[in-house]
Amino acid sequence: MSRAERLDAAMEEIDWSVLPPGAERDDVDAPSGRLARISMGPVDGERVVLVPGVTGSKEDFVRMLPLLSAAGYRAEAYDMAGQYESHAAGPENLHPPQKHYTLDLFVNDLFAVLATGSTPAHVLGYSFAGTVTAAAAVARPELFSSLTLLSAPPIAGQALRAFKILGPFSGPIPARIESRLMMWGVRNNLHRSPRDRAVFVRARFALTRPASVDDIFWLMKHTPDLADALRATGLPILLATGSGDIWPVALHRDFAERMGATLVVIETGHSPCESAPHQLTEAMLTHYGR
Repeated sequence: MSRAERLDAAMEEIDWSVLPPGAERDDVDAPSGRLARISMGPVDGERVVLVPGVTGSKEDFVRMLPLLSAAGYRAEAYDMAGQYESHAAGPENLHPPQKHYTLDLFVNDLFAVLATGSTPAHVLGYSFAGTVTAAAAVARPELFSSLTLLSAPPIAGQALRAFKILGPFSGPIPARIESRLMMWGVRNNLHRSPRDRAVFVRARFALTRPASVDDIFWLMKHTPDLADALRATGLPILLATGSGDIWPVALHRDFAERMGATLVVIETGHSPCESAPHQLTEAMLTHYGR
């Protein structure tokens, strides 16, 4: 067992709503509204911007912030529009106003976050945010030092069809129904998260806007094929996932090969940022050349 594996195995319960000592909280003015952000590490350090997935939040990375900070990086994580403490951000705030959360909305919000500090930056997109960060990297690769896709949708089109469970049944089910079923399952901890994590996730749902989750599920049913365009950027790309991810590892391996990415598989589930932060951070630092 590696040192990182031992550290992950020895982790104790935490209060996920409490930020690590030294972490700072602020807001970013983005096209969709104000986005809540937490940051940690030297202000003149290379930036690492961490973007959570659907129903997630910046707190998904609280175990990683101190590790990246200790390595000399300025680590930042923010809530995407409609999620948790960024729940007031949404398409109605755009000019002109729109009705739905779109991929362009999330990409332009990421550009606004990147514009608040030095670039290029290392960027990580977790789950659905992997698609967001990938689209942003294709559009403006000069803003990126590297790209890490964490448990991101590995196939184009109706990406939910490849879920290990219920995937074959997802085609005819409307995105709104699937999103509400997922939220019900998460609220009731059907995937058996640790007690401390489940308490925080239930509290977070009190703010997250269901409409944003509905729209993201629709977007995941229309995932763009960005693999070739990502390879063409020439950016260093890391694809990290858990051996027990919701998508089969074989699909992640194929996706990595198409992108020319480095693949790292960690013995955990869909959320290595929560369950294996030392191993994930170690993989990222290796990818950065540290």
